[in-house]
Amino acid sequence: MILENILAAVQELATIKTVLLMAVGTIAGLIAGAIPGFTIAMAVVLTLPFTFGMPPAQGLATMIGVFVGGLSGGLMSGILIGIPGTPSSVATTFDGFPMARSGNPGLALGLGVWASFFGGTISAVLLVTLAPQLARIGLEFQPWDYFALIMFALTIAASLAGENLIKGLLAAAFGLLVATIGEDSINGIARFNFGSDALLQGFDFLPVLIGLFAFSQLLSDIEDRVRARKALTETGAVSARIEHRKAAVMVLKNWVNLFRSSFIGVFTGILPAAGSTISNILAYDQAKKASKTPEKFGTGHAEGIIAPESANNATAGGALITMMALGIPGDIVTAVMLGALLIHDVIPSPSFISDTPVLAYSIFIAFFVANFMMLILQSGALRLFVLVTKVRMYILASIILAYCGIGIFALNNVTFDMWTLFWFGIVGYVMRNLGFPLAPMILGVVLGRIAELWLSRATAISTEITPFFTHPWSLFFLILSVFSLFFSGYQAQRGRKTWTLFFTPGLLAALALPMFMMVGTVRPILGGLLLLIAAYMLFKIHRRGWKVDPADAEGHRLSEG
Repeated sequence: MILENILAAVQELATIKTVLLMAVGTIAGLIAGAIPGFTIAMAVVLTLPFTFGMPPAQGLATMIGVFVGGLSGGLMSGILIGIPGTPSSVATTFDGFPMARSGNPGLALGLGVWASFFGGTISAVLLVTLAPQLARIGLEFQPWDYFALIMFALTIAASLAGENLIKGLLAAAFGLLVATIGEDSINGIARFNFGSDALLQGFDFLPVLIGLFAFSQLLSDIEDRVRARKALTETGAVSARIEHRKAAVMVLKNWVNLFRSSFIGVFTGILPAAGSTISNILAYDQAKKASKTPEKFGTGHAEGIIAPESANNATAGGALITMMALGIPGDIVTAVMLGALLIHDVIPSPSFISDTPVLAYSIFIAFFVANFMMLILQSGALRLFVLVTKVRMYILASIILAYCGIGIFALNNVTFDMWTLFWFGIVGYVMRNLGFPLAPMILGVVLGRIAELWLSRATAISTEITPFFTHPWSLFFLILSVFSLFFSGYQAQRGRKTWTLFFTPGLLAALALPMFMMVGTVRPILGGLLLLIAAYMLFKIHRRGWKVDPADAEGHRLSEG
């Protein structure tokens, strides 16, 4: 029966018209993702009217092509000019841009493309096999759990700050303050608008992001005449050839990082309202924490490109899981797709796969095929995009600034967004010169509003704080938040201080508590396993005489040297 449904789905998609529409959709997504200020959601929304006259499978396949292409398109501008085309590629710029500037744009782009492909493929396999089971976890989340999840994500700001921990935390706090400006979304109360109608609407995220990253970077690049007359990379030093073979091998050798980041992407995609904006930063942070060479992150390290690019493409599969299995959109893009299904009188629900198996398998196959199309089409597009790095900086800066301005104005058709871009560009330029990291501030702006929204919903249900500790998932994420705050100190002192011996066993034992509180039999069993692992680690430390591991200390000395 399953085989018959799969064959019927293949027949639905295996037409020249559908394949061409998917290819056009993927190219449109790549272009939309590469232009700063032009979001994936905007591209999918613009595609939606063209799908009204198509059969549901064909229309959804076209939009999936735009979705997958857009997620990967952001890496092109992020790596080559240091400006993420979409928020889902923010973390890619941390290492992609330095690697491109060091004379390896072909390798950096290859790593991004292959990580996107493998992340999307892993996500497609999970979409097919685990859709109903994984979706049930997202259904368990309540406002307290979402708020705790956002708190966990905010603690990442500490690790993104690097050596400038105080400046990083100040930047994150400034980002949170910026997120509070404007009208309260729940109660409609004006905050920090100082009587200005323009400030009452608050700052849109994209003008802030592009101002901080793009405009401030352009100002830094052309601050003196000699630098402005040079190309982004020296002429002749840049190869337009994408190093596919080397990049694919490097991605596969980092298979632990690849799978961990892909699972983070899928899980984040399952959670409604989370999305690739969070998943790429979460994956980057976890890759840095798990790396043997965390000090290399931010300098053009391959692991720092593989993690966010595999995670953001994997998020698409997770978001589709929730949409198909529960009828809950995982992000704005899947919300548009949900609308497209409703237009065709198809209502996603837990029985969606069993009621409309051919359409469900069409979506599975289209997502799988779109990843292969992205790999092929992006490889061709990247050869042209690498040539951009040979253009003189003042010409490139003028063109990019014009694109940014047009994209920002097209977002809401208000001039206030242009001023937002300008002023936050100045703020970003000053922060760069004073040594403040920009990533924590971006994290504060993005996550501040989401955290406030879920906190408002939680307090509307109950003014007590006990639900934050009695709900298993909330407690789970709060425990992770506490340990995440101390992780930078743990990394710096590992192998030197005795307290670091208890960090990992303590984390495992603490996480076992919410696992025991969860319903069912599997999760308490997993909690028991975590306790056993923690006990085994403590037993090994006891046999060693409660002394720090010399190998860890040596590793740190080498890394610091």
